[in-house]
Amino acid sequence: MLYSPIQFRNVELKNRWVMSPMCMYSCENGLANDFHFVHYGSRAQGGTGLIMVEATGVEPRGRITNHCMGIWNDEQAEKLQKIVDFVHQNSESKIGIQLAHAGRKGSTWNNIQIPVEEGWETVAPSPIPYHPTERIPHVLTVDEIREQVQNFKNAARRAVKAGFDIVEIHGAHGYLVHQFLSPLSNIRTDEYGGSFENRVRFLLEIVEAVNEELNENVALFVRISGTEYAENGWNIEDSVKLAKILKSHNVNLIDVSSGGNIHGAKIAVFDGYQVPLSSEVKNKAEVKTGAVGLIKKVKQAEEILQKGDADLIFVAREILRNPYIAVQGSFEMNEESFFPHQYLRAKISS
Repeated sequence: MLYSPIQFRNVELKNRWVMSPMCMYSCENGLANDFHFVHYGSRAQGGTGLIMVEATGVEPRGRITNHCMGIWNDEQAEKLQKIVDFVHQNSESKIGIQLAHAGRKGSTWNNIQIPVEEGWETVAPSPIPYHPTERIPHVLTVDEIREQVQNFKNAARRAVKAGFDIVEIHGAHGYLVHQFLSPLSNIRTDEYGGSFENRVRFLLEIVEAVNEELNENVALFVRISGTEYAENGWNIEDSVKLAKILKSHNVNLIDVSSGGNIHGAKIAVFDGYQVPLSSEVKNKAEVKTGAVGLIKKVKQAEEILQKGDADLIFVAREILRNPYIAVQGSFEMNEESFFPHQYLRAKISS
């Protein structure tokens, strides 16, 4: 299954390997540069079915750091288009972008919050910092929430114009959307807080707004944290319930990660540790999912698909170590995968 195609709207991926979105902290003013061109282009040359560009801020305050990528203006989108065009012209890979807002977890460097003078005032659904030593974030008003929805919509419009095949909304890892979802970080008493239905409202409004900018040639994914590993917090049952709703709102895949919202949460980490979360969302909500989390081996990836635990394999650290994991895996499994014609002399290892 790992080398079989799969379709989302009119977007067909040639295989199930996905480069997971990973922040590189290498931008100035949110602009992609030559490093990103080589970084993403290398994985396309390695046969990866889908390349996901890192968390990309929908406004300046949406970044985690001063050196994170952005797509809040046209210049940033034009720099990204250069990468998109290369991937499309020189590989069989598709390429997506993760639209993000860091919320209360922004204005940091090396996981330490930097002063407002060097960074910015962070925003959140409620006046609760991620770490007790951090500044209390500005609480978004209802009008400001609607402005954030518009920021995601504008970013999606630029992403489509730049030629991206897939747009992913980042609703995981304790960033702004996740902050609204969790009853531990969202203690609002208006229409965006309290009940499950109110806490998911912000995400659903973003989904609706983004879908207005998409078409059948651009698919929509949402990344969630399957659980935040905290008592009375967001859990897998909530994720299944949300996934059913997202499916009805024309979301094509749920990218299932975990954690990130509660400082000091205890997480047991092992190879494939998040795969059971993907499996539960996939099978109980009857939606397509992506599995992520220390997936390192080709046989491990194939087994996840064969068991019906996921539809796509998101690879992070392993694809940093080996940009060619997809094509090398195809040699191991005697399957076909894109291989640059310039490199054909190396296709047979002997």
